[in-house]
Amino acid sequence: MKTRADRRRFLKNLGMGGVGTGLLSAEMSCAPNERKGIAENNKPIGERSTRAYNGKYSDDYLKRIAMPIGGMGAGMFCLEGAGAISHVSVRNKPDIFNEPGMFAAISIKGMDKGAKVLEGPVPDWKKFGLRDAGNGLGGAITGLPHFKKATFETRFPFAGIELEDDDLPLKVQITGWSPFIPGDDDNSSLPIGAIEYKLKNTGPGAVEAVFSFNSKNFLKVDKGTNTVKPITNGFVLSEAGTKEEPSKKCDFALFTNDAATVVDHCWFRGGWWDPLTIAWNTIKNAEVRPVKPVESGAPGASLYVPFSLAAGQEKTIKVMMAWYSPDSDQSFGKMGIRAEDCLPEDGCADSPDELDKYDKNFDAKFFKPWYSSRFSSVNEVSSYWKDNYDGLYRKSDLFTKAFYASTLPPEVVEAVAANLSILKSPTVQRQFDGRLWNFEGCGDSWGCCHGSCTHVWNYAQAIPHLFPALERSLRHTEFFENQNAQGHQNFRATSPIRVNDHNFHAAADGQLGGIMKVYREWRISGDNVWVGKMFPLVKSSMDFCIRTWDPSEKGILEEPHHNTYDIEFWGPDGMHMSFYVGALNALVAMGKFLGKDVGKYEQLAGQGKAFMESELYDGEYFIQKIKVDGLKAPNPIEASAISMGGQYSDEARQLLEEEGPKYQYGNGCLSDGVLGAWIARVCGLDDPIDPGKLKSHLLAVHKYNLKDNLSDHANPQRPTFALGNDGGLLLCSWPKGGKLSLPFVYSDEVWTGIEYQVAAHLMEMGAVEEGLEIVRTCRDRYDGRVRNPFNEYECGSWYARALSSYGMLQGLTGVRYDAVDKTLYVDSRIGDFTSFLSTENGFGTVTLKGGQPSLDVVYGEISVDKVMVSGKELTLA
Repeated sequence: MKTRADRRRFLKNLGMGGVGTGLLSAEMSCAPNERKGIAENNKPIGERSTRAYNGKYSDDYLKRIAMPIGGMGAGMFCLEGAGAISHVSVRNKPDIFNEPGMFAAISIKGMDKGAKVLEGPVPDWKKFGLRDAGNGLGGAITGLPHFKKATFETRFPFAGIELEDDDLPLKVQITGWSPFIPGDDDNSSLPIGAIEYKLKNTGPGAVEAVFSFNSKNFLKVDKGTNTVKPITNGFVLSEAGTKEEPSKKCDFALFTNDAATVVDHCWFRGGWWDPLTIAWNTIKNAEVRPVKPVESGAPGASLYVPFSLAAGQEKTIKVMMAWYSPDSDQSFGKMGIRAEDCLPEDGCADSPDELDKYDKNFDAKFFKPWYSSRFSSVNEVSSYWKDNYDGLYRKSDLFTKAFYASTLPPEVVEAVAANLSILKSPTVQRQFDGRLWNFEGCGDSWGCCHGSCTHVWNYAQAIPHLFPALERSLRHTEFFENQNAQGHQNFRATSPIRVNDHNFHAAADGQLGGIMKVYREWRISGDNVWVGKMFPLVKSSMDFCIRTWDPSEKGILEEPHHNTYDIEFWGPDGMHMSFYVGALNALVAMGKFLGKDVGKYEQLAGQGKAFMESELYDGEYFIQKIKVDGLKAPNPIEASAISMGGQYSDEARQLLEEEGPKYQYGNGCLSDGVLGAWIARVCGLDDPIDPGKLKSHLLAVHKYNLKDNLSDHANPQRPTFALGNDGGLLLCSWPKGGKLSLPFVYSDEVWTGIEYQVAAHLMEMGAVEEGLEIVRTCRDRYDGRVRNPFNEYECGSWYARALSSYGMLQGLTGVRYDAVDKTLYVDSRIGDFTSFLSTENGFGTVTLKGGQPSLDVVYGEISVDKVMVSGKELTLA
């Protein structure tokens, strides 16, 4: 097939089947030969993925898999595609390359090749290319015997691995998981995880074997106090930290559910690789080595479970992990006047009583995790984990079954589920008082871009539906600690959360998006008292936006406005005008409900809509009208002191005279060009702009910005997100000419969060196939061969913007629950379907069959008084 249109026709003919909880049938994804294809320029588009979306990963597709396991804001470890444990990040910060030497093993007595690590083959990239690989990676687990074949399958939050090896009469199934229960914030935020090992005897006779789980003493720090302590059926790696670095204190518990467990609290102490050598000898000989705790110097520890299996018999051993790191050395942002001392004359917002309740609960110099307010030790965490294991598994499984009951296209289900992993990564933090505070993503050993950045978290649609109370805590921070009496919002919150300073631009997209999100949180929660208390702060925020970016009150956002591209746009543009009109509409809707006079804002919204449709629409898509003269803002050169645009060199000054300020987009086709209209949709607001023009813009983005192959695309910016034979959606293109010499930074890049946002918006507007094509292009990059399917990165790993993927559920089905009116909305773009629904008080599935809606609540309750299907009121089946 030579054109994208040909491929769309082929895909449309495939139809859309269900995902279910098993493997996908062949028709659920493109046939391998069809997915290689030919690009529009008749050049090969590269070796496209042949793996079925939402299906199993095997062979080359296992290489880069690493799925996070842990609680929201509580730290994590990753289970890799072949079963290795890596990315262990349990000290309140990322530690991406921490593969500390934890491994399970099996040994069958009486067999020459009876001892193996319970992992599949070591991926090639681990053989060379890692730090110190040229010196042999001494003591690495990769040098021990492994199973010959592995497959990986996920049903989030569960990761499943099957191991095979002709040397052993065993079938091995591994399940890694940690609790994930929408609406249950606390149980979904625990510093815990588990790996279950199910072992089945496939041989003709009985076998005697020893299972072991082993770990190097990876918490030890220089000059610290390190021990390995006992715990029932396991051990605790314990580091007390140092006087200079108390944040290094950390305990990590490993224990089983089996009373027959024997524990070696101290591996053999010696030089070179003696400890691992002796540990492996014990494993290889199918022995157990009971060793009592020693005062210090334990290089590692093991737990052993001896067992026997008759032919056909099976045994499951649960290895539970819990960690406790109550302190950190992390603080971010410049603090302002302390909240309890801050008065309106100091520039602080006058907050309703209940909105500052969090601030009074917590007073510390550095970040402390939420779980340390509930548990006093790793022993308490472990006891809770052990006592509640079955119940937490059952409730998490309820979510999994409901989510994967979906009949939506499998590429969409895969994209949504894979990016829920972000919530288990160190991108998300939850401070001592329970509030969320997030990075944008994860650097290798540091959080990337601090402060729950409003313009990035605008895109993220998962938390407001899955954990609404936690999402509302972000609004509280934005409109209280981050906002002063004049309505200026700092778009990055401090950590610990405190009133911060106001010495930099507000972010127009972040601040205006926050107003729409207050409306969203109100409709999701149904809390009319809450919106009444938030409204004065929302109005103050909007008034600031008008004074700052539309001082003449023309309904035109034209003064230079900072945004998610880390620069300022000069003059009105489609992206921010859609935010402006959407936010004005949100304020009007809330104000009318509360009986407020909102006539001024309603008039501005009408003016803004008319201007955007007449002056910024070029007949196909929305553009920017670059403007420098006639503004209240000083010349860009003078403004650079507080601008992210940087200083103007002599060469840049010449460009300024010829083209205007650096870093604009002008006549370009911006993928984010109507982003505010999508935010309005997902918040439950009407389209702020004419729907026909919105759809035209989105189709233009699909036409011009989606590339099958980037081999001939020049990207001098940050190319690793998509390059070479990869396909991707460019942030901007200039199909009609006029590309500036220095367009806005990042313009030549591909961001997955924008890909999903555009795809979801296309679906909302009825362009389903175009949206799905973008999703497939993205997920083909993240298929496990080169990139981790569970880590869509941008400025760091597990980047928050990719949580825009959750918006595709609403995009395809129109399913939205309004708790204020107790109304369930359905507006399908794909005919009959079953899809997941999560609300403030419960979750389940919504089905549309033959035009008749039904609701199956599997957890909690969802009270529905009215059902609207495509604008018509119906009753539930």
